[in-house]
Amino acid sequence: MNNALTIGFTGDVMLGRTLDRIISKKGYDYPWGDVLPLMRSTDINIINLETTLTSSCRKVYKAFNFKAAPDKVKCLINARVSVANLANNHILDYGDEGLEETINTLDAANIAHVGAGKNLAAAIAPVVVDLNNMHVGILAITDNEPGWKAGWQPGTNYANISEEEDYTRLLQAMKNLKNEVDIIIITVHWGPNMRNEPTRDLVQFAHLMSEEGAHIIHGHSAHIIQAVEHYKNSLILYDTGDFIDDYIVDPYQRNDLAAFFVVMVDRCGPLSLKIVPTRIFQYQVTVARNDDRNWILNRINYLSSAFGTQLDEEGSIDLRAALLGPA
Repeated sequence: MNNALTIGFTGDVMLGRTLDRIISKKGYDYPWGDVLPLMRSTDINIINLETTLTSSCRKVYKAFNFKAAPDKVKCLINARVSVANLANNHILDYGDEGLEETINTLDAANIAHVGAGKNLAAAIAPVVVDLNNMHVGILAITDNEPGWKAGWQPGTNYANISEEEDYTRLLQAMKNLKNEVDIIIITVHWGPNMRNEPTRDLVQFAHLMSEEGAHIIHGHSAHIIQAVEHYKNSLILYDTGDFIDDYIVDPYQRNDLAAFFVVMVDRCGPLSLKIVPTRIFQYQVTVARNDDRNWILNRINYLSSAFGTQLDEEGSIDLRAALLGPA
């Protein structure tokens, strides 16, 4: 379609620990499995990078510290990752040194990044992608790790959505971006882990961002997939789950099952959503089939029904038709 773009969204991409070693043996394409052709078919891909790319051994004191060797950026290059969200609770696992090396590694690979930087101005700064005569602006925030909030020092674009100063800063950044771009995307690492539904305050904040001009809200952090909502002229992906990692699988919450979310947009906003169910198996993300596929689509449909949003049997929504309503 002329003057339209397809944008692929994933949840957490964690290439460290066991995956780092496996990729060294099996190659940079290995973690993407049979999802790789899908990632190469979209115009833009946006991920949450849930690891540092660093050689540093100076980890900060916390329960889990994630890092992959800097060469693993080739995995992102091969999957045509366009933008990496860095506003999360692992990007400073190896301190300022790890953050700086991650940013330098992404820059050298021509992969845009958003949500963290050498100071608050850098952490707040948007990414603008120009393609197909369209301008897509991406902003990032997180409500994880308040101690990592950037200021004069390096850190993330941390925002406590209950504090006026924090949410006003984001809304102002959105307003500043409106005159420069056609589409605004907010990628946000938020909320508690392993929760089936977003908390009420997150829903209210998502609606506020939509009303202030966000066309797509790309949520992650819970480690499991949550609802999608078509709210006014916006698409809200409350949580996109875990896309690739080496985590222990909860047999009930099934954090190994998620999706690749493909959104088609034009200058007026989102046109359609296609959900491709995925499964992490043997340290690869694969296209989910049979019972796993049905479980994912049924789960998203059930959770989304509370927001008045319904997928078809193929996991798709015609957003423009849904906005117009029945003839």
